[in-house]
Amino acid sequence: MDLNGYPLLTVLIIATLSSMLAELPLPLRVPIVVWEMVLGMLVGPHVLGYAHPIGTFTMFGQRVGTYTLLEERGLSALFFMAGFDLDLARVRGRPLELAIAGWGLSVVVALAAAAVLQVVPFVHAPLLITLALSTTALGTFMPSLRDAGLLETDFGTKLMAAGAVGEFFPIIATSLVLTREFPAWEEVVFMLGFVAVAVLGATVALGVRPPRLLSLLRRTLHSSSQLPVLLTLVALFSLAVLSQKIGLESVLGAFSAGMILRLASDGEQGEVFREKIDAICFGFLVPFFFVVSGMKLDVNPFFHSVRTMLLIPTFLVLYLIVRGLPVLLYRDQLAPNERLPFALYSATALPLVLAITNIGVTRAGMSVEIATAMVGAAILSVLLFPALAQLLLKASARPPDNVAIPVARPG
Repeated sequence: MDLNGYPLLTVLIIATLSSMLAELPLPLRVPIVVWEMVLGMLVGPHVLGYAHPIGTFTMFGQRVGTYTLLEERGLSALFFMAGFDLDLARVRGRPLELAIAGWGLSVVVALAAAAVLQVVPFVHAPLLITLALSTTALGTFMPSLRDAGLLETDFGTKLMAAGAVGEFFPIIATSLVLTREFPAWEEVVFMLGFVAVAVLGATVALGVRPPRLLSLLRRTLHSSSQLPVLLTLVALFSLAVLSQKIGLESVLGAFSAGMILRLASDGEQGEVFREKIDAICFGFLVPFFFVVSGMKLDVNPFFHSVRTMLLIPTFLVLYLIVRGLPVLLYRDQLAPNERLPFALYSATALPLVLAITNIGVTRAGMSVEIATAMVGAAILSVLLFPALAQLLLKASARPPDNVAIPVARPG
């Protein structure tokens, strides 16, 4: 059966199956995004060949787009939600300072690792490897943190800051260094202009709240017009398109839109609105990115190249070292039992690794073998690191077997 003509149906079926599989009572909880990529890989051209992400598809009898177009919208929605879930008021100050210092340390360690890897003849593109190793998949593990009730804790605040910096800074670096479409001075001007637009948007979100406008938004949020939701989607894709048009990565605009809309909807009154945006993005848009990325992933090097099979665990360890080592800066900020889970969460990588390696292969001469190994290791990091971190946190919270739990006596 050829699924290429039914992209929406294909992705939604895979997303639904992934949600069901993620609820299986397995010893090691497999995240939804891993199931989405695995099932996408299964139906893709490199395994069963039922769906082909490259090329146009048919909708209502017309050739109207590509799977890749839907993938880009899903990626924008993923980074929008990463910015939308970021509570700037909570992370500013010491958590943000530590996060920035930690990312700087990660870059230094990643550069050293990339330099060492240069001795391997076919491992090149040190800048690309450095950027990929220094990323954190905040948008990927944020839902699991929220489900586990960790976001509102001091641990969650520091982790949210580290994850936000681990996504935002690599996005800026990738936009300026790898996707340059204009001379360097023009790129700097465009970046400053984009920052000015984002700051203006944040200022408006915080300060300009006319009562009539607020009343209109509250009323239409519960009507068929859904004006606040539509305005949010316009803001998301407008900033994504703007950042792309000026030579930056579209995810930079999406992340910025998420932060601005979070400021505009913060507080108890915005809870219903945030739930609706969460449902649209994670229930519809985001799965396109992971499913189509799985379809594009060529699994043959995993099994036919010994070098790739050896590089996958190498990069997995490097993810943990590069992004986990900054936990040393948190010695006085985290309890001993929280440090390893913090390092594991911080070392979780996938969306930006996919984006960076895709740019590397198509524009910067990165070999497919290296890209495949880095993506394979990133998939394993999403599969293993958050699950191990949750197990460690639960184990440390459980009272020891030899400690009696006091029981309240009546009266």
